[in-house]
Amino acid sequence: MLIGTAKHSYRADEALLTTSPQRLWMAILLIALALAPLALDNYWLYLACLVSINVASATGLNILTGFTGLVSIGQAAFMAVGAYTVAVLEARTGLPFLVNLVVGGAVAACVGLVVGLPSLRVKGLYLAIATIAASFILHFVFVNWQSVTNGNSGINVTPASLFGVELTDYVHLYYVFVPITALMVLGAANLFRTRIGRAFIAIRDRDISAEVLGISLLRYKLLSFAVSSFYAGVAGGMWAYFFRVVTPESFPFIYSIFFLAAIIVGGMGTILGGVVGAVFMTLVPELLRFAVEWLTTIFPNAVTALSPIRTIVFGALIIGFLIAEPKGLAEIIQRIRRFFHLWPFRK
Repeated sequence: MLIGTAKHSYRADEALLTTSPQRLWMAILLIALALAPLALDNYWLYLACLVSINVASATGLNILTGFTGLVSIGQAAFMAVGAYTVAVLEARTGLPFLVNLVVGGAVAACVGLVVGLPSLRVKGLYLAIATIAASFILHFVFVNWQSVTNGNSGINVTPASLFGVELTDYVHLYYVFVPITALMVLGAANLFRTRIGRAFIAIRDRDISAEVLGISLLRYKLLSFAVSSFYAGVAGGMWAYFFRVVTPESFPFIYSIFFLAAIIVGGMGTILGGVVGAVFMTLVPELLRFAVEWLTTIFPNAVTALSPIRTIVFGALIIGFLIAEPKGLAEIIQRIRRFFHLWPFRK
C-alpha cells in the first residue's frame, strides 16, 4: 500500500512525479526509449517515429479540446501549415533544422489565432464547423498558391541535418523526434500547473463564471488555439522531414478525425490521454494487420477475406472502449494505479 505521501511544501505538492514508484517507472520508460533502437528493426522504428509525431499533435489538440473545451476538427490543416513552412524554409533559406521546426510552429500558431476568432462568439458544434471551413480554405490555398506551395506537385524536402549529421535513417530520426515530443509533452504537463493552464480549465468548466472571475475569454481562448496550433505546426514539420515530401493531399480531413478520435479514446483533459490515445490509434491497426497476416498460415486467403474485417474490428475496439470507459484509456490506467496504491488492503 502506498504510504508516506504527505507533502511539506508547495513545490512538493506541485511536482509531476510525487512518489518513488512514479520516478522509478519514469526512469525505466526513459531507459527503454533510449535503448529501443537497439532492439527494433526499421519497420518498428518507422512506427515509433510516426507515433512520436502523432503524440505531439494529439497533445496539442488535447490542450485545446480536452482542457479548454474548444472543439476543433482542423488539426491536420495546422500540421500542413507547419509542414509547408518547414519545406519552404528548407528549400529557400537553409536555416538549421530545429529553427525551421520552431518557425513552422510559430506560423501555425499565427494561423491558429485567426481560425480561433469564431470561438469568441460560438462553441461546440458551431465552432467545429468553423474549423472544418478553415481546413478547406487552407487546402484551397495549398493547391492554388503555386509560387510557394508548388500546387498539387508539392515540395520535396531535403534531409534534416543536425550537428553536421544528415537524418536519413530511422535511427537518427528516432533519436531526434522522440526527445522533441517528450519535451512537448513535458511542456504541456507543466502548462497546467500555471495560471494560464488553470484559466484554460476554468473556461472549459464554465466560461461565463471564468469571465466573472476576471479571466479574459478573448485572451485565453486565442492563446489556447495558438498553443494547440504551435504543437500541430511542429508535428507537421517533423512529418515533412520524416516523409521528405509535402503535398496538399498529405494532410486529408480524415487525419483531423484521427486526432480527435485519439484524444477521445485516450481520455480528454489528461496529458496521459493524448499520449496513449495517439499510440493506440497508430499501432493497433498495424497489430491487427499482423494478426490477419498470421492467419494466412492457416487460411491462405485470409488477407483478402479479412482485410475489411480488420477495419471493422478497429472501429469496434474504439466503440467498446468508449462504452466500457467513457473517460478513455487514461482512466483505465489510473484505475490500475489506484488498485496497486491500495493493495493489499483493497475492499
